[in-house]
Amino acid sequence: MPVVLKANEVLRARYRIRERIGTGGMGNIYLADDLRLEGRLCALKEVEHDRTVPANLLKEARLQFRREANVLARLDHPNLPKVSDFFSLGPRDYLVMDYIPGKDLRALMMEVKQKNTFFDESDILSWSNQLADALSYLHQQDPPLVHRDVKPSNLKITPNNVLKLVDFGLVKALVPDEMTITVIQGRGTALYTPLEQYGGDGLHTDVRSDTYAFGCTLYHLLTNTPPVDARQRFLHPESLPSPRKLNPAITSRTERAILWAMELHPDDRPFSVEEFRSYLMGTRDLPVKPAA
Repeated sequence: MPVVLKANEVLRARYRIRERIGTGGMGNIYLADDLRLEGRLCALKEVEHDRTVPANLLKEARLQFRREANVLARLDHPNLPKVSDFFSLGPRDYLVMDYIPGKDLRALMMEVKQKNTFFDESDILSWSNQLADALSYLHQQDPPLVHRDVKPSNLKITPNNVLKLVDFGLVKALVPDEMTITVIQGRGTALYTPLEQYGGDGLHTDVRSDTYAFGCTLYHLLTNTPPVDARQRFLHPESLPSPRKLNPAITSRTERAILWAMELHPDDRPFSVEEFRSYLMGTRDLPVKPAA
């Protein structure tokens, strides 16, 4: 279990810890003051590597962190937090990025659910447009970047109603022959994870994996009901209720688009986030699924 940093601790003579604002299996996330840039708040994502692994693997994991931190630091998009720095202290690595104010969509969804109501579909589609912008930007990088952990709790809405896709923990670069590493080894959150992402090294994931998670996220946000995970659906195809059964106010187009994105086999999904967006937003007709 990673040791929690204390308030007012200063890292690298620059980042003064305010408080822990998140936690995960590999470390914590902290809110900190940037002492070099007065008034700037930042989020420090901590990665503490498993020191029980062989020394050569630990060394490779830390090199991989630095390589991918360099990639993330080059990204610049209004729907992504800006990564500004990274460094190592003892057994821990840190990624420094903009602090994003506001609540995440999971928290907002729980508030809506407590009122026995649903999000307006128009609001969800507006946020979906911004999410599609962020994912398309990642997928269009050279090499393409796959987020691999799209879910409501990783989508924050700022006070200005701007959506931010946060937590780069599982970002994967798609390079020739798939020789790639993730910043933090993992498989994402089961409810939003496609079958192909369960491979031990994730060699079969691609941009369509993010589309699957996108669809699952919309399913959850519009129905207040978590989607059945992909492994359960594979064994019991009838186990996923249709979105309109849970929330009749959802339009048939949106329902069809969501279920298309959530197809278990990648080849049955939209080939890109842009294709998914075009059907979700109504700028193109949805394809007719062949009869079984």
